[in-house]
Amino acid sequence: MDNKGKGILYSILGIYSLMVSWYYNHSIILLIIHFIFWPIYLIYELLTGHLSHDMWKIIPQSYFK
Repeated sequence: MDNKGKGILYSILGIYSLMVSWYYNHSIILLIIHFIFWPIYLIYELLTGHLSHDMWKIIPQSYFK
């Protein structure tokens, strides 16, 4: 994968982590913190199980209904 492909994937995962953050918290302050540390936050959400049981699909779908 070239640098352009890595940048696009990095951006998509960052936006996805912000969608997860807003779905669970609804806080601008936490959204800014999660924007800065989004790779750590995304790993945290995966390890705690907040994205299990199809929540990884339901959260993005809730924004585009």
